[in-house]
Amino acid sequence: MKDRVSILDGNTFLVSDDRGNIEPSYDFPTGLFSFDTRFLSTWFLTIDGQRLHALSIDDSLSYKTRFFLVPGEPTHYLDANVSVIRSRAIGGSLDEELTVLNHSEQEQEFHLRLDIDSDFADLLEIKNRRDKKGLTTPTVEPNGLRLTYRREAFRRETLVTSSAPVEVDADGMTFRVRISPHGEWTTRLHVSTIIYGARGEDIRAILPLGGQRTAAEIEAEQSALISRAPKLGCDCEPLASAYRRSLNDLAALRYESITLGVRLLAAGLPWFMTLFGRDSIFTSLQVLPFLPDLVKPTIIMLAGLQGSRVDDFRDEEPGKILHELRYGESAGFEEQPHSPYYGAADTTALFVILLDEYERWTGDADLVRKLEYETRAALTWLDTYGDLLGTGYVWYMSRNPETGLPNQCWKDSPEAISYADGRMPEFPRATCELQGYAYDAKMRAARLARTYWQDPAYADRLEQEAAALKERFNRDFWIADREYYALALDPRGRQVDALSSNIGHLLWSGIVDESRAPAVAAHLLGPRLFSGWGVRTLADDQGRYNPVGYHVGTVWPFDNSIIAWGLWRYGFRQEAGRICDALLSASHFFDGRLPEVFAGYERGLTDYPVEYPTACSPQAWSAGTPLLLLRVILGLEPQGEHLIIDPAVPPGMGRVELLDIPGRWGRVDALGRSREPHEEPAPPPLGLPGR
Repeated sequence: MKDRVSILDGNTFLVSDDRGNIEPSYDFPTGLFSFDTRFLSTWFLTIDGQRLHALSIDDSLSYKTRFFLVPGEPTHYLDANVSVIRSRAIGGSLDEELTVLNHSEQEQEFHLRLDIDSDFADLLEIKNRRDKKGLTTPTVEPNGLRLTYRREAFRRETLVTSSAPVEVDADGMTFRVRISPHGEWTTRLHVSTIIYGARGEDIRAILPLGGQRTAAEIEAEQSALISRAPKLGCDCEPLASAYRRSLNDLAALRYESITLGVRLLAAGLPWFMTLFGRDSIFTSLQVLPFLPDLVKPTIIMLAGLQGSRVDDFRDEEPGKILHELRYGESAGFEEQPHSPYYGAADTTALFVILLDEYERWTGDADLVRKLEYETRAALTWLDTYGDLLGTGYVWYMSRNPETGLPNQCWKDSPEAISYADGRMPEFPRATCELQGYAYDAKMRAARLARTYWQDPAYADRLEQEAAALKERFNRDFWIADREYYALALDPRGRQVDALSSNIGHLLWSGIVDESRAPAVAAHLLGPRLFSGWGVRTLADDQGRYNPVGYHVGTVWPFDNSIIAWGLWRYGFRQEAGRICDALLSASHFFDGRLPEVFAGYERGLTDYPVEYPTACSPQAWSAGTPLLLLRVILGLEPQGEHLIIDPAVPPGMGRVELLDIPGRWGRVDALGRSREPHEEPAPPPLGLPGR
């Protein structure tokens, strides 16, 4: 069984041990969380002073689970006279039903003790192992315990109530129950998580979508979302399983934005249960052919929070798209710059790419016209603040070395960017994929300017700038004697010569010279980068290679999905199919749920992909990976009013059919045959926050 069990509804989630218990921890975020605050740090059940042991766990649904428990540690011979069932569901708050069953022939008396506490820790405090500034105050109430945390105007509360009579003290609840022979006893516990606003009310209570939801409401909403996705029929069970799991996880990861009052995708459990620019954009790109209605709120939210000033603390600059938005105490008191934080050099170009891709799939010209100002501002950022050294490339260096991210590309851990021998380059840095994104953004924006903004001169200029960037890039980044592109340039313009998975993103962007694409593809599928389970982030002969290093040798499913897409775009159907097959094979060992990252060990060394200990799961762009892989397998590409079908089906995969694909052409099946257009109610209009 699992060591940790999680349930979630958007960015409200609970992580416990396999007994359903929560114990105080700053090593891993166990507890009940909502909007970046831990509302329960202790939730520990004993019976007659004994710990409980898990016999079985039913966690097939994302928002509820059941634990079947007995007292003590079982021996070879188990003959428990009592058992306990803990059934819980989450939906902004937590509901838990405790059932005690007497299996003996005599009436029994039991003492159930539930220890309860909350440290109200900020998720970033746990991540950075920092202690809290304030204290929790317990208040005993009739049949309930209220825990309160205050720090100036910042106020959070946890209220625990019971449906059965209970003895309440400052540290928890005690139930003294008598149960008849072969009888049972039940109580229902309700845990309210209260986030006070300026007017003394729970801010979620006034949100348009309601904030707190029942399990039935969650199930109905998730089922409705999944029913709108295309129907997959295939002979490959790993693909079918991964597709089902991805749709379920994407539905579960949606949360209601306090700012806009719409549902957005949280990036990943447990650390990233909020809006992330990069993750949200890549996930949106992955899901567009399948769930296009998930994408528009993300685009509008990112546009509404676009940078408008120079703010060193937040790494904010005019036109820049955010990196991360947090709601917790450390952001509120500006101990962390995440309100929001803009320390990403790739999100701005990716925003433009997403807007264009969204229009290609949906035909939503109104949104393109509405966001003309924001798109132009993003393109201006690429050529001004993004080009720190005035060389025509996008560079990054944090404005705030104390709290800002050093690496501001998708590989943002400290050791991620290095020379082949392991040395670290100075700042600023210009990683290769940033240039590819900038090239792609300008090419796509040229189409938007010519078609929707009625500005052909601007379109011509963007295309000329993109062509010059492509020529310059292929001159400065290409390592001729090794036949691959450098990972980055250092401040002196020297090549940071590590061989990395980033070169796959270059194929996706289209910046690779056609004559060099075969060499790039050969490296990606060669033994130095390709583990058999996927493409490693760093080749295994590089100085900093580590198969369990976060960005220096592990395999990232999202990364591989973009690489497969890039290979497909350059015509490498067989190579793209190999990556799809490898990732789907790996997903089988994770019960269909690809984690954030897994180890880069050679496939011949293990019969299964090795887990990475602190990987987020579920994570949005890993949940989106099977969808993008399926797009590559079927070769789906929108072009005007038509859908191109150009498959890259791996050998042995068999039949793959996708029916009722939503798009601007009505609906088609995976063979490109037109189906009856399907009328759907228009979503409510969305406004731009802050505009």
